Amino acid sequence: MADKRIEVFDTTLRDGMQGLEINYTLEDKLQIAQELDAMKIDYIEGGFPLSNEKEAAFFREVRKLSFSHATVCAFGSTRRAGGRADHDPNVTALLDAQTPGVVVVGKSWRAHVEKVLGTDEEENLRMIADSIEVLKKEGRHVIFDLEHFFDGYLEHPEYSLRVLETGTDAGADALVLCDTNGGNLPSVVSRVYAELPRDRLAPLGGHFHNDCGTAVANSLAALEAGAVQIQGTINGWGERCGNANLCVFVPNAILKLGYEAACGERLPHLTSLSRFVSEKANVIPDKRQPYVGTAAFSHKAGQHADVLAKADYLMEHIDASLVGNERKILLSELAGKSTVVEKLSKYGIFTKNDEVVKELIGVLKEKERDGYEYEAAEASFDLLVRRALNRYEPIVRIRNYHLESYKAYETPSKTVGRIFMQAHGRDLMGAAVGVGPVETLDAALRDALVPHYPFISKISLTDYRVRVLNPERASAAKVRVFITSTDHEGRSWDTVGVNENIVEASWEALVDSLEYYYNEFAEDTYAPD
Repeated sequence: MADKRIEVFDTTLRDGMQGLEINYTLEDKLQIAQELDAMKIDYIEGGFPLSNEKEAAFFREVRKLSFSHATVCAFGSTRRAGGRADHDPNVTALLDAQTPGVVVVGKSWRAHVEKVLGTDEEENLRMIADSIEVLKKEGRHVIFDLEHFFDGYLEHPEYSLRVLETGTDAGADALVLCDTNGGNLPSVVSRVYAELPRDRLAPLGGHFHNDCGTAVANSLAALEAGAVQIQGTINGWGERCGNANLCVFVPNAILKLGYEAACGERLPHLTSLSRFVSEKANVIPDKRQPYVGTAAFSHKAGQHADVLAKADYLMEHIDASLVGNERKILLSELAGKSTVVEKLSKYGIFTKNDEVVKELIGVLKEKERDGYEYEAAEASFDLLVRRALNRYEPIVRIRNYHLESYKAYETPSKTVGRIFMQAHGRDLMGAAVGVGPVETLDAALRDALVPHYPFISKISLTDYRVRVLNPERASAAKVRVFITSTDHEGRSWDTVGVNENIVEASWEALVDSLEYYYNEFAEDTYAPD
């Protein structure tokens, strides 16, 4: 299996940050780097030191951290045309970053040499050689990224091959072929790697963009054609349509193709890593993402649930736990008794003929007639199950809430809210001022409850969605509100509320969110004053 050992290179903190709406604070970047190291990713590309002060600060701060496995790399370009590498600001910045590894990018497409660099082919080769030699002389592990390699090779293979040979002769530790425009397909990738004289070159890698939707497929093709290092990002974020998604590539390479990688032993942590990075970027996780998405092992049809109960491998290509995910049986109008029995299994052994199963089937159908939808709000359905089994403990009993929205002249609108409730026989009151009514209601609820239920302070909303159910009623239409909540410890859950009043629908989903966490996870009980 020695020939099947691969290196995984993560560029989430550099190329990934070039993706639309992706931003991290300095502290975010440091925390993500530590999580990538814990995942046993081989290389972490931290960014471009010359880009801005935050990037430079990252390299100063990352030196203070301890990494057990990963090699941290700074990213930069070859020296400028007509200059000296040992005095070039790009090369100097790479050295000043003081990372054990560096990534130096150079041109391998003749058209770019002429039209972008404004120099000739021979000078470009000298730029590459000089830069790598200086970096190697200073003891760095040098990864040479050949920008636009595939487009350049397809147009002028002789010159692109000379770039590869120059990088090898200069001492590069790896030559990474980049599909920078993301416009090539797996068949092309396989052919190009097959044509290269690998016995005369340093080890080859691959860096693929997803503009044709084939970045992962291209990475796998490169792997099978002899590449030993693949670059990508967590969740596939990156320039334009993104990069190869390591959350898909890594399990495919390890579980499907039998390759070995250091991160293989940490594969059960892949889902939590994906969601951690999403949270740091303040991006809602893609539910339909293979392997790590919440829909990846979700089943909706009652027939599917019945098959799963008999032989789960007939409906799932892998065990979800291998990548740290979990199976979900979705509840909808397509659900049958097998689905409800599966949902009840966490509370004991039940059969299709049990009364509680019939009761829940009836409740489910009645609720869906009223506009509820539980396939995307399993936490709310879990509360229905708990009520049916008499295993439900409410947090509070509402007495009333009052919201008043106002606007005066050109000042921003405000909402004042007060809420009155009972908990364990005691009257509680909360108050808040916000912009919108839902925000204010949530804040007033927390104001009343946090002193008595401290766990609530850990919970925050990550998504709020509204669906109009009968638009023909215009402003009097019934709405369905979905809320996604998290405790920032890798757990998230969804709740639903339905009403003609959007505030009341939101209230229902808000309370369900807190009560689900209280019944499912919380260790604290009611704390009196």
